[in-house]
Amino acid sequence: MAGKVDAIRSELASLVEWGRRLYEALSQNKDTTTFRSEYQQWYSKALPVVRQLLPDRLAEFQGFYRLANRKAITYATYTLEDYMIAVQIKTGVLPAFDIDNAAANKFVNQVLILQSAESRLTGALADIRGVLQADLFDSELGAARELAKNGHLRAAGAVAGVVLEGHLAEMCSNHGITVSKKEPTIGDYNDLLKQNEVLDVPQWRLVQRLADLRNLCTHKKSREPTADEVLELIGGVDKAVKTLS
Repeated sequence: MAGKVDAIRSELASLVEWGRRLYEALSQNKDTTTFRSEYQQWYSKALPVVRQLLPDRLAEFQGFYRLANRKAITYATYTLEDYMIAVQIKTGVLPAFDIDNAAANKFVNQVLILQSAESRLTGALADIRGVLQADLFDSELGAARELAKNGHLRAAGAVAGVVLEGHLAEMCSNHGITVSKKEPTIGDYNDLLKQNEVLDVPQWRLVQRLADLRNLCTHKKSREPTADEVLELIGGVDKAVKTLS
């Protein structure tokens, strides 16, 4: 996951830097040839990024390239599509406005929108990670229910315990809680979350009860867990991963 995040962030940074170079070529160096030769490639790569990471800004981003249903071409409505085919608006024999300046104004706004996608990137990837984590937990709890159904009660409880431990570890990470133990238990995570006021007392007691049931399943010197206890553990873990964050 970390490698993919870094790769996406690097690609986005390269795209923004390319946009800055094109803006400089047009606005400062008046190098219209370079801009016109590269802009369409840049736009084709930037558009899906905006569509994916900034769907609420997509119409705005596209509007700088093309405007539908405009009544007249003015400085405000002049688009980059117009500029790519060198549309020139005149008042009499003189240009109505500087089309290089109009194009640069539209383009810099596109670059700034793309740049803002970087701040959205971390949140988007976190959402994806959360969905994947939830799917994984659902799958593992489904396996635990199947084990319990077939009479493998200790194994079912152990699987449910792993899910709970993983969720509590993720909660500590999300809240910036340092875990000093090398091999922390469910109880360790539970106590840390309560001490840092992430969990209230009823929630802490719920997790404590689930930890006790999990220990009953994994410690062979204890009595055998009952089917009702294992189902309580699986149901409690399911509730915990969906309500505790």
